[in-house]
Amino acid sequence: MRSVRARAALGATLVVAVALVAAGLAVLLVLRSNLTDRAGLEAEVAAREVAGQLALDVPYARLDLGDEETHPVQVTDERGRVVAVSDDLEAITGTGTARVTPGPTASTGPGTHDDDDDDDDKHDDTDDDKRDDDPGRGEVSSDEPEFSNGTATVDGDRADYRFAAVEATTSAGVTLTVHAGAPLAAEQEAVGSVRGAMLAGLPALLLVVAAVTWLVTRRALRPVEGIRRELAAITASQDLGRRVPEPGSRDEIARLARTTNETLSALETSVDRQRRFVADASHELRSPIASLRTQLEVGAAHPELLDLPGAVADTVRLQALAADLLLLARLDAGERPGRAAVDLGALVREEVSQRAGDRIPVEVSVAEGGAVEVSGSRGQLARVIGNLLDNAERHAERSVAVTVRAEGRDVCLEVADDGTGVPPPERERIFERFVRLDDARTRDDGGAGLGLALARDIASRHGGTLTVDTSPRGGAAFTLRLPGRS
Repeated sequence: MRSVRARAALGATLVVAVALVAAGLAVLLVLRSNLTDRAGLEAEVAAREVAGQLALDVPYARLDLGDEETHPVQVTDERGRVVAVSDDLEAITGTGTARVTPGPTASTGPGTHDDDDDDDDKHDDTDDDKRDDDPGRGEVSSDEPEFSNGTATVDGDRADYRFAAVEATTSAGVTLTVHAGAPLAAEQEAVGSVRGAMLAGLPALLLVVAAVTWLVTRRALRPVEGIRRELAAITASQDLGRRVPEPGSRDEIARLARTTNETLSALETSVDRQRRFVADASHELRSPIASLRTQLEVGAAHPELLDLPGAVADTVRLQALAADLLLLARLDAGERPGRAAVDLGALVREEVSQRAGDRIPVEVSVAEGGAVEVSGSRGQLARVIGNLLDNAERHAERSVAVTVRAEGRDVCLEVADDGTGVPPPERERIFERFVRLDDARTRDDGGAGLGLALARDIASRHGGTLTVDTSPRGGAAFTLRLPGRS
């Protein structure tokens, strides 16, 4: 089942079905229990009426046993012998004895005794003594009666009954048990009616739940279908300028649409940036390659005219550009820098020492007493320092100064020159790839415009920042801020 609507409808229907079945069973159990208790109360009332007559020593033959069809009665003595039953009672179960024919004692009634055996004589003597010593009325037990379910056949009709057993003691001390029943037909009919109504209504209710869930889910997922269609169209047309429709609601689907559009915007920006990068890279590579080819062709035709230093310079520039492009590609691919400890002050001194022949000497100042170690890639950080020094050398007039200091938990490296500086509106643009503010400069003097972009990317990968401001010397001051090594 691949449809979300179908799964939602099925799931909701199953949950409601389980809940309704559980609730229905609970209702039936409570209803049956209440009706059974009511029948038991009726049986107890009927049993106590007969027990009251026995306590008054009413003879068995003259007992008023009530309506035998609604309340069949069976009276037994201490030995379980039947002494009285309702008229037309043909069979009974659930009362402890299935006999419905009174024994010989039924003809004598309460207060008389059976002389069939010696044990009876002993009991009779005892009973006589009790009557002589404590003559008076009997009593009905006040204990909670015992209840049981059974059947009774009255005048050929068999039915289920709830029986209550009540004990009564005659004035002669004879204990008799009265079993009176109340019909369970009303309970069975009510439970059956409720059960039938539930079984009849459950399928219809489940169909309604399934239909409503299907419709609600379909309406809720309609924007999702619109988003899917638009994404499919964007994929087919490769037009990243299109956007998916955003519903007016503030639910999860609206947030999904907004997030999708934000993703498309970021993807469009990334693709545009990549296209510009490829175009700019091709343009930058074309010049040194064309120059190198021209020199080689001239050298092949006229060896005496070969500009060997120029060819070497073009080759070096081409090699540096290829290395920058490769590093940019690796950074864009998400390459993570190492976690080695790098002494930024020592790294600056090492880079400056390799520039003894630069046009302008570089002043280095490393703060003493502060930690200037950072975590990262030594090679990439050296590339940042080199690019900043190259930029300062190109624009400085008389001096370049490098300062390394600790500021709180961070390590700051500042490269300042006394050149023309960077105008405030252009201070972010210079970090874009292939951007050169001085359009009049030659490519040989100005580079390809990748140095500062590389430096900022490497700083960002190391958890730091690279910004530009005005130097106290009047030129530009580039500040590299990196987290100190803890």
